[in-house]
Amino acid sequence: MEIQSAVKALLALAQETRLTVFRLLVAAGPEGMNAGAIAATVGVPAATLSFHLKELLHAGLVVARQDGRYIFYSANFAAMDDLIAYLADNCCQGGSCLPKTAAVAATTKRRRQTA
Repeated sequence: MEIQSAVKALLALAQETRLTVFRLLVAAGPEGMNAGAIAATVGVPAATLSFHLKELLHAGLVVARQDGRYIFYSANFAAMDDLIAYLADNCCQGGSCLPKTAAVAATTKRRRQTA
């Protein structure tokens, strides 16, 4: 991941509603949720949700698909994984890390070795 992409993703997540929507979509899994269900769950008007989804789409953190008359949104898990790997890259310079961070760093290292 390039630094510009990381900054764009972090800026998109640096807002309460967008972070809430993104976490909701992560929990929903690959099938995602339609815009109406997201708005009802988060408790925001459709126009407001549309603005926030546009920002998440622009950052590459969310993907949209049309299904009939509904638009379903889901988290872009590959982009999320890239962002986490970017943030954990060179974590603690090989020293001991917090358990969750160490697990991410180990996974990133294994992935790079197999690539």
